Amino acid sequence: MSKYDLKTQKGYDFFEVSSAMQKCIRRGREAEAMYWAVELYTSNYGEYVWKRLRIMCSEDIGLAEPMMPANIWALYESYREQAKKKEDKNEPQRLFLTHAVLLLCRARKSRMIDWTLLWAWLTHPHRKLPVPDFAYDKHNERGRQLKRSWAHFFDEGTVLYPHHDVEGEREMRMQAMEAISDPTGTSLFD
Repeated sequence: MSKYDLKTQKGYDFFEVSSAMQKCIRRGREAEAMYWAVELYTSNYGEYVWKRLRIMCSEDIGLAEPMMPANIWALYESYREQAKKKEDKNEPQRLFLTHAVLLLCRARKSRMIDWTLLWAWLTHPHRKLPVPDFAYDKHNERGRQLKRSWAHFFDEGTVLYPHHDVEGEREMRMQAMEAISDPTGTSLFD
């Protein structure tokens, strides 16, 4: 028997069950997703199920529900903590696994992260980008050679997109600019 010839308790091929669970979660098919998750769990592949669920958070949900990895991690930690209590024959840790599967089934989904991963990592060896001019600032040698100052850093180096202005941010920017002065009070922005 090879390492790829794994079976579940009901005789299913392990890899087919794993695929069925993930494809059912992707499609929001809760009852079927739960069936396959339970089949894996009862076949002593509980840790594997959690690994797949954590991967799916980025692969299949991603930016559509950006807090999902934190939610799934919290459920996983609750599962692990509860599973340590061997005296509880009702296995209440299953609540957390069920919660995670249903949460992923009902989540908004996006494959943007996975598509970006494939594109970025597969094309990287064949591309070489120039360093953009705005990256040369007072914090690196090329920027110092170009005599880039604090003013350049504040004007170019701190540009945010998309920028979300939070309360007090503009005032704090001005205070930071005032703080960057030499001891004589001469502004370093001149």
